[in-house]
Amino acid sequence: MGDGMGRQLAGRLIGMGMLLAGPLAVADTFQGLQVEVIGQGRQVLMVPGLNSGIESWRDTCLALQDVPLQCHLVQLPGFAGQPAQAEVQADFVAAIEQRLTDYIDQRMAPAPVLAGHSLGGFFALKLAAARPDKVAAVIVVDSLPFFPAAANPAATVESSRPMADAMRQQMLSLDEAAYRQQSVMALNGMSKGEERNALLRQWSADSDRQTTAAAMHALMTTDLRPQLAQVTPPVLVLGAWEAYGQYGATQASTEAIFQAQYAGLPDKRIAMAGHGYHFLMWDAQAWLQGEIRQFLIAHP
Repeated sequence: MGDGMGRQLAGRLIGMGMLLAGPLAVADTFQGLQVEVIGQGRQVLMVPGLNSGIESWRDTCLALQDVPLQCHLVQLPGFAGQPAQAEVQADFVAAIEQRLTDYIDQRMAPAPVLAGHSLGGFFALKLAAARPDKVAAVIVVDSLPFFPAAANPAATVESSRPMADAMRQQMLSLDEAAYRQQSVMALNGMSKGEERNALLRQWSADSDRQTTAAAMHALMTTDLRPQLAQVTPPVLVLGAWEAYGQYGATQASTEAIFQAQYAGLPDKRIAMAGHGYHFLMWDAQAWLQGEIRQFLIAHP
């Protein structure tokens, strides 16, 4: 990947309605998490990406009710209007991991399925590595165990830290107008639908800057690849490549990056969408829903 793809990757990190009527939808809060439970059936914890809201997973949840599923849609503190928390701002990964772990233990049946998009995929992998016996399966949508290595395969946590530190400092020092302009520019290539992009811009405007900066810094300085061997449940990884086409990427070259990063996973299926940007749940709905449905049926 070249510099252009590196910038697009940074944008991907940043990028990252109505309640269903009736008794099958229940909204609640838990340790700063906003949670909505929809349906009855196999339990799936669905975690959205950076600055994203619950709506990013809703269409997928509703389309898969025939499986059947009980979706636990989670919105993280500080994102898309959800109030920020000082503990999350101070130690993002540890704080979010603990909250998600507590929610699973206290509000879900043993061994649910974990599903995550982008940042949410990062946490799905991290939770599965820490507690493989308490996870039935994992679904990862357009996420990698170490984001900096997508642009530079030789990247390490230590080599990435100066850039991560500088990025965080810049994000926190910009005036409000400059920060919002930068955030909007970074959302280019997130979804192919203008209505969806308008929602992404609103989510970004409603997200807490300090939480966003902490999350991005954590993603750039946390390498999950050494932990992948501990993820013994089956994993479905769905990737996007089309937004990188302008930088010379192809479906095959992007899949090679995914294959290399996920080489340590013992039980995995990696599939690349033929079309669609980062929010594959919107841009490649039928394909993504079909892949997830087949995966869940194959791993009851």
